[in-house]
Amino acid sequence: MTFYENLRVIREDRGYTQKQIADVLETTQQYYSDYENGKRDIPIRVYIKLSKFYNVSIDYLAGQTEEKTPPVKNPEDL
Repeated sequence: MTFYENLRVIREDRGYTQKQIADVLETTQQYYSDYENGKRDIPIRVYIKLSKFYNVSIDYLAGQTEEKTPPVKNPEDL
């Protein structure tokens, strides 16, 4: 699954329409649809806003991990 498809999957799993998410992002439904269909690059600010809205990590939202929240790191490892 591409990270564009992952946007659709999480949106549908949470029961939202493209229009509702577009409203959250203060954009149009068509503009948001372009994100989900890979027709438009997704700015990091959009990933940040969506990760906060869905309460998941950006990595999860982008399809880079199955973990919804990032692992807690030991401060000594930083």
